[in-house]
Amino acid sequence: MNKRTGEDRIWTIPNILSIFRMVLIPVFVWTYCGLKNDLATALVLLISGLSDTVDGVIARRFNMVTTFGKAIDPVADKLTQIAMLLCLLTRFPSLIILFVLLLIKEITGGVMSLLILKRRKLVLPADWHGKLTTFLLYATMLLHLVWGSIPESVSNTSIAVCSAVTLMSFVLYFIRNFRALSRSEGKSGAV
Repeated sequence: MNKRTGEDRIWTIPNILSIFRMVLIPVFVWTYCGLKNDLATALVLLISGLSDTVDGVIARRFNMVTTFGKAIDPVADKLTQIAMLLCLLTRFPSLIILFVLLLIKEITGGVMSLLILKRRKLVLPADWHGKLTTFLLYATMLLHLVWGSIPESVSNTSIAVCSAVTLMSFVLYFIRNFRALSRSEGKSGAV
């Protein structure tokens, strides 16, 4: 019988939490668009964000980091963020800047990550700036949800700060991924 290594496991608590976050996407879309209940939507989004934090802590603390988890966790994050921004765009059109930046960052990063996986058999972990971007994105979305009559100046400031950090993260990830792709396939080690 072939025993699976820790890296090969799929059904770990962190991975189940990532899948749970994807299941929450239609729930917050329904509470926002169907029920038109901003507080319920904010609660579902907050649960989603907290489960993202918890899955990372559990994965690292209890040695449950898996290849599947490295791949599914960012997918769950990005699908959540894009779906929520699309919902919020119906009331806050100025979020389009952040939405477009996030889309460019994620499509470019996703394609580069797939190339790195194919050529180098590596799944690169998230860096600090990616985590900061995620935190600010959730904060911006929650701010717009719980403060429905948010003043334009506060809305624009939160969007500008989040957009600037997203742009910085895009550039830093692009450089990291480009370097990873530029290394010869025979070399190993941290990127």
